[in-house]
Amino acid sequence: MKNERIGCHRIKKCALLLGALLVIVWPTSDLSAQAVSAEGLWKTISDRTGKATSIVKIWIENDKLFGKVDRLFRKPGQDPNPICTKCSGARKDQPIKGLTILWELTRDEDEWNGGYILDPDNGETYRCIVKVGENGDQLHVRGYIGFSLFGRTQVWHRVNETHGRSEEANTADAVRGER
Repeated sequence: MKNERIGCHRIKKCALLLGALLVIVWPTSDLSAQAVSAEGLWKTISDRTGKATSIVKIWIENDKLFGKVDRLFRKPGQDPNPICTKCSGARKDQPIKGLTILWELTRDEDEWNGGYILDPDNGETYRCIVKVGENGDQLHVRGYIGFSLFGRTQVWHRVNETHGRSEEANTADAVRGER
């Protein structure tokens, strides 16, 4: 009889310990499974040249994803403030810096889709899918016409905002791939 009480007492202790462990671990594992936000600053890399071309600021507004050009990386001799001469409609002849190039994407599980992306180089607008990479420091941006099979994907890199540094220093680091 005494052994049965000891065994029952141990089982209760184990169950209590297991319950406490679940309470502690469960919320943590749920948080780690949540997707990393696409919001923030992203360095765009040309899939043609492999060079950084801009920093795009991405935000969520009314459950939709948007992005605008925050900074441009220009070569010496290039116009530091180019305009979108090949764009149409309201974007025609607007400065590229500050131009909204990503709009109306809606969240669908682990990706954003159903919206559009503008290529300021050619003025064309494409359907768009955006997905944050697993570690949160890459953004896979796919522009396409018709079916997503017919398009191209760029990988953008998250830029960590650093306070107390000049925009020029942050831009120089981003161009060199250090941020």
